[in-house]
Amino acid sequence: MSEENKSKIDNSDEEDIFDTLEMPLLFDKYDMREVVVKDPGLKRYINLQPMLVPHSGGSFANKRFGKEEVSIIERLISSMMRGGRYTGKKTKAYKIIKESFDIINQKTDKNPVQILVEAIENSAPKEETTQITYGGISVPKAVDVSPWRRLSIALGNNAKGAIKASYKNKKGIAVCLAEELIKTANGDRNSFAVSRKDEMERMAQSAR
Repeated sequence: MSEENKSKIDNSDEEDIFDTLEMPLLFDKYDMREVVVKDPGLKRYINLQPMLVPHSGGSFANKRFGKEEVSIIERLISSMMRGGRYTGKKTKAYKIIKESFDIINQKTDKNPVQILVEAIENSAPKEETTQITYGGISVPKAVDVSPWRRLSIALGNNAKGAIKASYKNKKGIAVCLAEELIKTANGDRNSFAVSRKDEMERMAQSAR
């Protein structure tokens, strides 16, 4: 048998092995491979690599544009740790996300990761304003938002909306986050993230 034929057989065996391997499910429940990103601008930056536990241990913290390699679930967890009583408490934020995804799955009967992606797409602003100085006078100017920043703003606003809704509320933070993501995924203007996006784009439109 020739070396070329041997290599073909070896390659086919490797493909069969990879086909039989089971990919990990998020929280051992949700398949991230079935999630679809419709926004072409955000598709490259939303990491949906299958994993059981969304924790990279800061492996990409000092790497330029390392956030591209961080799971979108872990980035949501990090967004929940930005302020208030959840600052620096990753285990607590992790449990909140896990419980919130279970609530989303029960209420919508859909993959909660798909709901998260749709919420990001509906709350990621396309325009915002910046300040340009002319002779000591600051003038607002409308600018396009990069996909990288659109994703960060969307995650931050969804997390802020959930934390704000849970303040002095009988509902737990997990319930508030689930409701915020569902409303944002549906494009509901009553959600904090969608209202912030509309406000930013409205200000940019007036500054053109």
